[in-house]
Amino acid sequence: MTAVLYTDDAVLLDFAADVGSEGAVAIEGARTRWGLGGPLEESARLLAAPSGIVEYVPEEMIVTVRAGTTVADLHAELAERGQWTALPERGGTVGGAVAVGQNDFRKPARGELRSAVLQVRYVSSEGKIVSGGGPTVKNVSGFDIPRLITGSLGTLGCIAEVILRTNPIPAVERWFRADGADPFALQRVLLDPGAILWDGTSTTIQLAGHGVDVEADIALLADHGQFAEVEAPAAPTGHRWSMTPAELRNLPTAGLDAFIAEVGVGIVHASSPQPKPPLSASVQLVHERMKAEFDPTNRLNPGRVVGVR
Repeated sequence: MTAVLYTDDAVLLDFAADVGSEGAVAIEGARTRWGLGGPLEESARLLAAPSGIVEYVPEEMIVTVRAGTTVADLHAELAERGQWTALPERGGTVGGAVAVGQNDFRKPARGELRSAVLQVRYVSSEGKIVSGGGPTVKNVSGFDIPRLITGSLGTLGCIAEVILRTNPIPAVERWFRADGADPFALQRVLLDPGAILWDGTSTTIQLAGHGVDVEADIALLADHGQFAEVEAPAAPTGHRWSMTPAELRNLPTAGLDAFIAEVGVGIVHASSPQPKPPLSASVQLVHERMKAEFDPTNRLNPGRVVGVR
């Protein structure tokens, strides 16, 4: 569901006034993924989204947070109650992470970002505050606004506030690495790995969950290589390839200088961009009509194009 929001929230009203209804605008977060979507037009005014946690209900596992809040600050607050979210931890803001729409590299343990965004409040190209979704919505008619806004690179609306689903932080989280181990065989035998990362030579695995389950998986590792416990790796960088999990088996590693593949997910972080065919005419038409519906004057993040990595 979606509706123009009538509110007395001074923070949201001030942000809507800053966005206004005329002239090119863009929201500047921490610039951790600033280059996605192509170059921003120089005419765009750069604005900052409001920040702060509005409401946190740990027993309901939901949090309402302003878009300008850093993911680190949000997760520090949630950690006090043993929770976190699916937002990737790469130094950016909540709104930036939602606008980019990419999952954390520990997606099996953290969950899918698009599913974690329950509600968004954004400022439209007309300068109005719009609300879509809700923490208890079961059925949605019309546009599923949270899913549309997530990954839209700010081209459909200026994100002001979101409601996110939270998840429990695993009781135990340990990382292991081995050279020459078959990541696909490990995916089949491990109970519930939080992440399986493969660079063509070594396999790095996160085991997360209850202690007894993690210990059971550690015992299985011994049959698949010489695994040693390591520190948690930094988030992978580079160009992001999107493939099906099955396609990773035939990844053209010979043409890549360096890569890290998320086995079981299908994402590859590579040193070179992924060769991609042009969008089909029908998909291109959907993109154009959606942009025309939400931003007919092309004033929101002009120059950015979803799908350009």
